[in-house]
Amino acid sequence: MGRLSGKIAVVTGGNSGIGLATAELFAKEGAQVVVTGRRKAELDAAVARIGASAVGVQGDVSSLEDLDRLYAEVKERFGRIDILFANAGVARVAPFEAVDEAFFDELFGVNVKGLLFSVQKALPLFSDGGAIVLNSSVANTSGAPGFGVYGATKAAVRSFARTWTNELKDRNIRVNVVSPGPVETPIFGTLGFSASQLDEFDEHVKSRVPLGRFGRPEEIAEAVLFLASSASSYVAGVDLYVDGGMVAV
Repeated sequence: MGRLSGKIAVVTGGNSGIGLATAELFAKEGAQVVVTGRRKAELDAAVARIGASAVGVQGDVSSLEDLDRLYAEVKERFGRIDILFANAGVARVAPFEAVDEAFFDELFGVNVKGLLFSVQKALPLFSDGGAIVLNSSVANTSGAPGFGVYGATKAAVRSFARTWTNELKDRNIRVNVVSPGPVETPIFGTLGFSASQLDEFDEHVKSRVPLGRFGRPEEIAEAVLFLASSASSYVAGVDLYVDGGMVAV
């Protein structure tokens, strides 16, 4: 018996990186997994990789119409949700003076609006006693130059978990946050850095992380599994940093 045997799990942004690693682990532990992604080819490849326990629904979490379509399909296929990993997000870097409205709207549209409505629209299907895990980032506290807007979106995610823990307690739905440090995922290719800047960023990160390396998506997935499973039955409202000691040390 797997740790999630018989559970129905939804993973947004499950077509690559942390989302894909988590969806794979959920399926391995016995869950039926519904994964979302904006790009059909990547989503189809992810579903094929996960196997028969996975269903893919193409969509953008910043589109409420797409979210309605996602949950309509979940309802038709499974009738309920036991676990939601609200993982979909975008990362961009810009110094304060270079931030424009489009930059701001993209990050807040996906990372804050998209996450909020991913959770809100799931609630009518949610089993009492279920688990919600929100993906934030060490950027929610780090104050790193260039990450101001991104960090603000991830601080909002942390704040949501505190409020929703209280608002959902009568249904015994636990809400927790996982905050990854630097992880080897495709998202670093979207930051807008040149090759030389990426090399500099790589060295800077390794110098800041006590364990001296980037994390792996599979390591974050194990933390998400803990927060989603009965192993964390007395854990609610926490922000679990999975960052090689970057924040705590």
